[in-house]
Amino acid sequence: MPKFAANLTMLFTEQPFLDRFAAAAQAGFKAVEFLFPYVHGAQQVRNAAVNAGVQIVLHNLPAGDWDAGERGIACLPDRAEEFRAGVDQAIDYAKALGVTQLNCLAGKAPAGADAQQLRATLVANLRFAADRLKPHGIRLLIEPINTFDIPGFYLTHTQQALDLIDEVGSDNLFLQYDVYHMQRMEGELAATLQKHLPRIAHVQIADNPGRNEPGTGEINYRFLFQHLDRIGYGGWIGCEYKPKTTTTAGLGWLATL
Repeated sequence: MPKFAANLTMLFTEQPFLDRFAAAAQAGFKAVEFLFPYVHGAQQVRNAAVNAGVQIVLHNLPAGDWDAGERGIACLPDRAEEFRAGVDQAIDYAKALGVTQLNCLAGKAPAGADAQQLRATLVANLRFAADRLKPHGIRLLIEPINTFDIPGFYLTHTQQALDLIDEVGSDNLFLQYDVYHMQRMEGELAATLQKHLPRIAHVQIADNPGRNEPGTGEINYRFLFQHLDRIGYGGWIGCEYKPKTTTTAGLGWLATL
């Protein structure tokens, strides 16, 4: 049976962030994930999780000015110092929160930027981050994202991510496979998951179109969850979708598994 983690950036948004941990637990989730914890103190976030009895399984490295539209800075040559400082900040939070996996958003490629320079910057930053995280028992993840939702995003396909992982050459760098993003960009979900399972450290889900809960779109999630069990995926599945109505009303899909 798959293990599901509630994404608190997307779910239970009717409540303040720190109250969402208890809401997730009340809904039956044993684990949670979210984009960023950094506007709250690490101890505040830890207390919310401990009091709710849920495990925090994932959050992201700092990703620039999110409200201004930035979606990561790892590929940006003029932000390397900021990126490295963000890695240290993320380690401090991850250690306080008991998080063992951190996701790195590559960022959007600036118009007219030199492609080789962007790639070299990203490779160097990933190598730095993977090496910094490893002594703390924290794995680094990278995530391809679709260009319909985030035009210009640098990392967009599974093979592109795997090629980057090979070039970085670290045994502490893995793929975060988001089913929704990869359905939009390339399809072949079941075959890709099976082929690259040893390199996939985390899976996220949402249906397409709409990025709503499973069962609202074209993806056969009953099959996909059974497939993940068959091929031996033992990690968490992050529920990173936008509820069609309220979070609680949209949780009926869990009862159909």
